[in-house]
Amino acid sequence: MMKIFNLFDFKQKVNYKTEVLAGLTVAFALIPESIAFAFIAGLSPLTGLYAAFVMATIAAIFGGRPGMISGATGAIAVIIVELSMSYGVEYVFATVVLAGIIQILAGVLKLGKFMRLIPEPVILGFVNGLAVIIFMSQLSQFKDDSGSWLTGIPLITTLSLVLGAIAIIWLLPKLTKAVPASLVAILTVFAAVFFLNINTATVGDLASISGGFPPFHLPDVPVNFETLKIIFPYALIMAGVGLIESLLTLNILDEITRTRGNGNREAVAQGSANILSGVFSGMGGCAMLGQSLINVSSGARARLSGIVAGVMLLVFIMFGASVIEQVPVAALTGVMIMVAIGTFEWASLRTFRRMPKSDVLVMVMVTLVTVFLHNLALAVVVGVIIAALVFAWDSAVRIRARKRIDEDGVKHYEIYGPLFFGSTTVFKDKFDVENDPERVIINFEESRVVDMSAIETLNKITEQYAALGKKVILRRLSSDCRKLLKNAEAIIEVNIEDDPSYKVVVDEIK
Repeated sequence: MMKIFNLFDFKQKVNYKTEVLAGLTVAFALIPESIAFAFIAGLSPLTGLYAAFVMATIAAIFGGRPGMISGATGAIAVIIVELSMSYGVEYVFATVVLAGIIQILAGVLKLGKFMRLIPEPVILGFVNGLAVIIFMSQLSQFKDDSGSWLTGIPLITTLSLVLGAIAIIWLLPKLTKAVPASLVAILTVFAAVFFLNINTATVGDLASISGGFPPFHLPDVPVNFETLKIIFPYALIMAGVGLIESLLTLNILDEITRTRGNGNREAVAQGSANILSGVFSGMGGCAMLGQSLINVSSGARARLSGIVAGVMLLVFIMFGASVIEQVPVAALTGVMIMVAIGTFEWASLRTFRRMPKSDVLVMVMVTLVTVFLHNLALAVVVGVIIAALVFAWDSAVRIRARKRIDEDGVKHYEIYGPLFFGSTTVFKDKFDVENDPERVIINFEESRVVDMSAIETLNKITEQYAALGKKVILRRLSSDCRKLLKNAEAIIEVNIEDDPSYKVVVDEIK
């Protein structure tokens, strides 16, 4: 029994009141977003709500980051909308199940470690872009059914309620942190609207959330290769986007809580949640940064808050729909606006002048792609590619060679910096083949031979010297460089002096 409790991390000290209240706050916030994302995907509201219930509960129990909230997300909705419109909801369920299987495989193969390769400017751009998206998505609450901006009394009413919720969330923590400020804001605005009979939009105006327990059924699709051809591309993208968004959220919460989550365990949990979501009539999902920040800012640090959020969402659907549908949308809008303000990394703006221009470019590009394309995976990929190219360029131009001729007339080239595909051209320009003496030593004590391009460059240089009757010796190669050249000796011929082994320290990613 103790092993089971340890699996769920219940061995940690839990503030039950804080966890329950935080989970309840998150449950309220999940409702309008789940409905909205289901509409985006062309599905029924309950499909989004069922997904939020399954994702929040399963990921909270088994995930790698206590306090993180999962549910139906806009990133997933955008991916499956075309599939939903073209083939129907059953193909969506099958895709969600397949995406879950792919995510589990990613976790088993420990691919979560590659999230460490995402540079800090990419994470900052991702967070800032997501904050802008959260804020802009709330602006629709200030429009009427025709899409026109509210005016007159409706505008004043909505704005007053939203500002009231924001004021409570901002001021209450200065007085007490006994209860989550977001929950107090929701309940206060709800009470004001109910007792003062204020005419304003409610959750029920978005859609009915009344329903039963999520029905279990296997996706009703033909089990054949044609079906796989249809759903596999969507499932692969969904799995990738879900993992990227979930693991980035995990990293951000790690920084906030100063603890460390387990990315591979989270990948398995997300996959398991998506499989169950697909067979329990849900649209699938992933971790949600906005709701996770609501949860953490409310004081939650354990798994209980996520479990409470999922379970309470189901309770609302099955038993409390008539009450929850009366909750003013303005209250939830105020909560999400404060989440957007808290999510945005304002410190990143103050460091613009002190950051390298390349980092600023990466951060801005990721933010713009996130905001305008609403494609978080593409934004991260673009940022990583730009950061990698900038790093390659900087490393290429930094390679140096110190030259000297010793008392025996031997010319020494002492190389500084990595020799790889980007630096080979600069490296070759360092040598004066025609005017060098008959014996040349290239010292790699402060350098590394990294790839095939570097090996081929060394081969060409030695060939040029050999054509003039001169000999080149490579000295003080690290053990990994020697191994690389040994593996390539069938296609190149270089002279390696038999000197002591020198190792270059490399940070191994585990």
